[in-house]
Amino acid sequence: MKPIKGILIFFLLVSLFLGCGSDRGEGPSSKPAASQPEKGPPAYGDLLIQGSIGDASNLIPMMASDSSSHGIAGLIFNGLVKYDKNLNLVGDLAESWEVSADGLTITFRLRRGVKWQDGRDFTAEDVMFGFQTIISPNTRTAYSGDYREVKEARVIDSHTFQVTYRRAFAPGLASWGTLVVLPKHILEGQDINTTPFSRKPVGTGPYKFKEWKTGEKIVLEANPGYFEGRPYIDGFVYRIIPDPATMFLEMKAGGIDFMGLTPTQYQRQTESPRIRRDFRKYRYLSFGYTYLGYNLKDWKFQDRRVRQAITHAIDREEIIEGVLLGLGLPATGPYKPDTPWYNPKVRQYPYDLEKAKQLLAEAGWKPSAKEGVLEKEGKPFEFTILTNQGNESRARCAEIIQRRLAGAGIRVKIRTVEWAAFINDFIDKKNFEAVILGWSLGQDPDLYDIWHSSKVGPKELNFISYKNPEVDSLLEKGRYTFDVKVRKACYDRVQEILAEDQPYTFLFVPYALPVIHARFQGVQPAPAGISYNMDKWYVPKAEQKYVLKP
Repeated sequence: MKPIKGILIFFLLVSLFLGCGSDRGEGPSSKPAASQPEKGPPAYGDLLIQGSIGDASNLIPMMASDSSSHGIAGLIFNGLVKYDKNLNLVGDLAESWEVSADGLTITFRLRRGVKWQDGRDFTAEDVMFGFQTIISPNTRTAYSGDYREVKEARVIDSHTFQVTYRRAFAPGLASWGTLVVLPKHILEGQDINTTPFSRKPVGTGPYKFKEWKTGEKIVLEANPGYFEGRPYIDGFVYRIIPDPATMFLEMKAGGIDFMGLTPTQYQRQTESPRIRRDFRKYRYLSFGYTYLGYNLKDWKFQDRRVRQAITHAIDREEIIEGVLLGLGLPATGPYKPDTPWYNPKVRQYPYDLEKAKQLLAEAGWKPSAKEGVLEKEGKPFEFTILTNQGNESRARCAEIIQRRLAGAGIRVKIRTVEWAAFINDFIDKKNFEAVILGWSLGQDPDLYDIWHSSKVGPKELNFISYKNPEVDSLLEKGRYTFDVKVRKACYDRVQEILAEDQPYTFLFVPYALPVIHARFQGVQPAPAGISYNMDKWYVPKAEQKYVLKP
């Protein structure tokens, strides 16, 4: 997951679930497990092979909205800042920064001696180039909003970059994560939307791009010139295996070192003595949630009583127990329950079929003689839930929802689509009635990109076309103040409105369930998960397994 403020991206349930908390006798609310005893001194060599159900789409961070792309790009690129293991902002390409007394100006002091992976020097001109690229009206990105708040950007000298905001902007500092910095000497004069750089990137990060076979694998190799020191692991291989069951068999056979387990795999298929010996499992409450979202341009979903009725007709506890095997919590809004921004006092929607029928009747849906399906103005209440292939949990959620809504007089069909087509042909074109998806969450509470009415255009993240003037005003107030109490009040009220409007049926917050081969050392669970220090992982020389081919 991308641990930076502004990124809210589609997550694949079995993609990059990296977390803390061991499974050894722990319950869902347990504290993170201690690090495992190291087996030998750090050594260079070996490969880390990770399994994913979805391929990347674009390895330029500002051009991608899926977790697969950001997970890979995060190993290739750096930002000016990043979150450390305890979720505190620290320097990355910026060794330090100063914020003016009025909070409007940030002056970044950049690291000296940093090289792009082709050997060219990294300078403030690269930051300026990335900034100008992301705010360009020709750049098809969902993330330009934060940077359009900048009144002036200046290159003071080769290692000093300064930005001044028009007004107080709370997410400002954190927004200078991995989205913006790009190599000017390579990309200047190219169209960022079509450049081949998106498939053969050059960054400053711990790993260098080596190979991409679409639908099969992406291969990275250690960057010997990385400014924080060459990673111990020689290479990172991202294998695309769309079926979680097949991926699990590959893991058992030794072809996968690192993957996200399904709840069934975690609870029932990983307790053999050999797997317990050869792998380590982790568990933590995911930085994200899963939802049923409605296309609000579709006439069937424009009355919020209908959306409220659907939520009442869905038994979320049944989904958590039946699909997640208890490894999740009910979601009531866009924040997970263990964060300070969560509002527990919003309107609740317990499973209540009679209440659902009452709301539907109030909205004008009446029983018909046709197989128990409701109708309005002669049209039956039927729709298709769309979700992505390879995600077992989402598909099973859809089946439970299908069965429960049938009891309310709503006929539901289910369609699963390959990930790239799902995004490009359906989500981006608003060519759907309802979807089951998830959002991965950043550390800042800003929700502007998903819920503001200005973000409903092509490639934007408010693809359900939600518009509420009060929400717009609260989102603006929440991001244009540094007062934490004011921000908290704004986001509490946003959650109350979303609970009333139900543009999504918020389903659950899942537990992340990563598993990693026990030969990898240096894994240190923390609030940020386990992947934050991947460049420091290593395999003792005697246990190394692979050699990266030239």
